[in-house]
Amino acid sequence: MPVFIAVAALAAGCGSLPSLEGRTPTTALVDTDTTRLGRATAPRVAAQPGKSGIHPLGRPTDAFAARAVLAAGADRSLDAQYYIWHGDQTGYLLFEALWDAADRGVRVRLLLDDNNTAGLDETIAVLDAHANIEVRLYNPVVHRGFRPLNYLTDFARVNRRMHNKSFTADNQVAIVGGRNVGNEYFGAGDEVVFEDFDVVAVGQAVRDVSRAFDLYWNSASAYPASSLVGPAPPDGEARLKARFAATRADPASTAYLDALRDTPFLRDLLAGRVVYEWDDARVLRDDPAKTLDDTQRTDVLLLAELVKTVGTPKRSLDLVSPYFVPGKEGTEALVELARRGVAVRVLTNSLAATDVAPVHAGYAKRRRDLLDAGVQLFELKPSVRDLEPKERKSLGGSSSASLHAKTFAIDGERIFVGSFNFDPRSALLNTEMGLVIESPALASQLSAAFEKIIPRAAYEVRLAADGRMEWIERTQSGEIRYETEPGAGAAKRGWIGFLSILPIEWLL
Repeated sequence: MPVFIAVAALAAGCGSLPSLEGRTPTTALVDTDTTRLGRATAPRVAAQPGKSGIHPLGRPTDAFAARAVLAAGADRSLDAQYYIWHGDQTGYLLFEALWDAADRGVRVRLLLDDNNTAGLDETIAVLDAHANIEVRLYNPVVHRGFRPLNYLTDFARVNRRMHNKSFTADNQVAIVGGRNVGNEYFGAGDEVVFEDFDVVAVGQAVRDVSRAFDLYWNSASAYPASSLVGPAPPDGEARLKARFAATRADPASTAYLDALRDTPFLRDLLAGRVVYEWDDARVLRDDPAKTLDDTQRTDVLLLAELVKTVGTPKRSLDLVSPYFVPGKEGTEALVELARRGVAVRVLTNSLAATDVAPVHAGYAKRRRDLLDAGVQLFELKPSVRDLEPKERKSLGGSSSASLHAKTFAIDGERIFVGSFNFDPRSALLNTEMGLVIESPALASQLSAAFEKIIPRAAYEVRLAADGRMEWIERTQSGEIRYETEPGAGAAKRGWIGFLSILPIEWLL
């Protein structure tokens, strides 16, 4: 133990955040109406003053194609803000798309939460060294070689993360939603695919997304990458370009890109035939001051604004959250809604499908209270083999899935799409953003999913006649009933049961 204490003291004493002195504030470019994207969207935007054109991106391949085409089509600027950007095939394909845009003279601003950049320091350094690319790291870690030390020496700060996701081209078109950048978000490779949801936006919402990006980009938590990762090595550019070439030549990348070219969405996108629904849409986001302020002031919290904006459900609430941890107050609120006659339906991950098993403990301890009140609970199955082929296409054709979408619809009239999970971490620790869209069409699509697809893609949790919980799986050959969490062994269930009694809900 004395050795451990000595190492911790040494680590605490030898690392500190760099100064922000000399960092240059920048803002979104506004004179972009004559760009290719500006000219392509101008007629439709002018015909719908004050409105936002919204197009949903449910399929992972469509989500990747949209980002790739926007990067290729940008003339003046690209602004990307992400919690996770993996160094895998799709990650490097999009890094290359940013590089190619910068080579054309496009100004690229890349803002990454630093919690998930392990192994990318050299790539970040080389990107940042490009004359037209600037990378900033949000709430950075100091100890880059052994990252757990940061939680040991500065837990209160590094435990707060930037969970926002947006991708904006020429201040004309933006993508907002739940997807990070990586194979599992875009249906690439053979791994589990995250069932996720984004929207493409044009019109008024884009300006609001850009203002939100500027707020974070110039905040006290956004550090120039060069002050943390150091200069690019002399052969860094050559090595990065070799990595780009190797990624494109990789058989998995080749197969993915070939499949991508055959998608109807990509053809429509390139031909300018994408259909937008024109709605009132409002960008909601946390103030980045939330990252450094541990007083939990309500004026910097998205949650308070979200509740005020969407209002109280009167007829229905359809909620999708992969990490659903309603807590005591959230559970009471949902129970009250259900008892007032509001139809409340929730989809979250099953224990077998979740990628963060401890979070399930925070949900499992509230499950019976919700069921007692009449809340319908669905838990996504890890396998979606029983879905129809056209439904499985929404998962990129994979037979395995994990829920990652964060969306909810109220009264069949408006829908939220963004990064906000219904858990204490999103409410109090991480920063979040999203769009509230006044769209009966999109809201009804989510409602239809709960009625037609979700009952077969998920287990429905119910209370049996004797009061015990049971999980119902609907298959082509009939219903299967489980008395314990399906697909999870006794050891895993026991571990979750143990975690559920610990006072860790605020961390989940």
